[in-house]
Amino acid sequence: MISPPLSLYVHIPWCVRKCPYCDFNSHGIKQDIPEPAYVDALLHDLSIDSEEIEGRQLSSIFIGGGTPSLFSSAAIARLLLGIEQRFAFANSIEITLEANPGAVEAGSFAGYRQAGVNRLSLGFQSLQASMLRALGRIHSPQEAKEAFAEARKAGFDNINIDLMFGLPEQTPAMAEVDLAAAIELGSEHLSYYQLTLEPNTPFHHAPPAVPDDEQLWLMQQQGMEQLADAGFNHYEVSAYARQGRECRHNMNYWRFGDYLGIGAGAHAKLSLADGRVKRFWKQRHPDAYLIADRASDFIQGERQLTNQDLIVEFMMNALRLLQGVELNLFESRTGVGLQQIETPLRQAVERGLMQPVEQRLCPSSLGQRFLNDLISLFSS
Repeated sequence: MISPPLSLYVHIPWCVRKCPYCDFNSHGIKQDIPEPAYVDALLHDLSIDSEEIEGRQLSSIFIGGGTPSLFSSAAIARLLLGIEQRFAFANSIEITLEANPGAVEAGSFAGYRQAGVNRLSLGFQSLQASMLRALGRIHSPQEAKEAFAEARKAGFDNINIDLMFGLPEQTPAMAEVDLAAAIELGSEHLSYYQLTLEPNTPFHHAPPAVPDDEQLWLMQQQGMEQLADAGFNHYEVSAYARQGRECRHNMNYWRFGDYLGIGAGAHAKLSLADGRVKRFWKQRHPDAYLIADRASDFIQGERQLTNQDLIVEFMMNALRLLQGVELNLFESRTGVGLQQIETPLRQAVERGLMQPVEQRLCPSSLGQRFLNDLISLFSS
């Protein structure tokens, strides 16, 4: 099996204050962030991971969180230099950093750009003050707009904006105005997704009044139309990009590529030389991660994927893409023969959830809407 492209995810787990809807591995700041020690741990962790990978280069790096923009540009520069000392970078490597408008110092964007970051993902969530208060965000609409302008001034020509719909007390008209304000800024990429009330979050335990299913469907449909009219290509369930500006890091996930994960709670998926595919994940709590030394200290869990795991996980990722993936990618990325999915493929086409299988595995418009039903056909 030919090794797929390799990406790297870096998790920075701290934020100013944890939002009530967030179920990510993030921790509100209670004391000074141990920035130098954490970068040391990240690079040590990566050195251990690199021991079983030879000759593979990184196609993308994504620094997520938490709130990575809480780290200084000097720390990000030292991190990226250390990564490059351990792995070759592909030509035109994409390096993304997530930033929140309320957690970035003036001038930091220029420092991040100089450090080698060439793509920013700005966590706006909304550009309406009432919605930001309802979400527990720490920035204002004006601060979000100023952050975007500052990023442009620093030389970033590849910026994503994260925006939610289905917010507490939000109407379709409010969602339309919110999205229009985000589009007007002129970003290259926009992630537009529905607020979900995830387990083990304050919003799950005390649910706010959110729009009903009919309103949510209207918001999604009008959002798709707004973004199409503005020149965005809808290429994944919740991702919209201008021509050639699709997020390469996320595309590698959806096309079932490999990725390493360093940082507290980071996950990895790796194709091995003997054909096996394994997943492993790191110590979840920052304190445990910071004191780790050996591989066994960093890794909290590991499992080898079975053929059934590979089938389900491949389809779960690939069918999120509206154009699907090449048919031969299934065998090359999983090592599983196409004959093992002949029955669910036939059923999916018969039910109108997938387009007829020729050279691509591609969901139909109905399959895009009922993606969970489509994926479930491959889970048994």
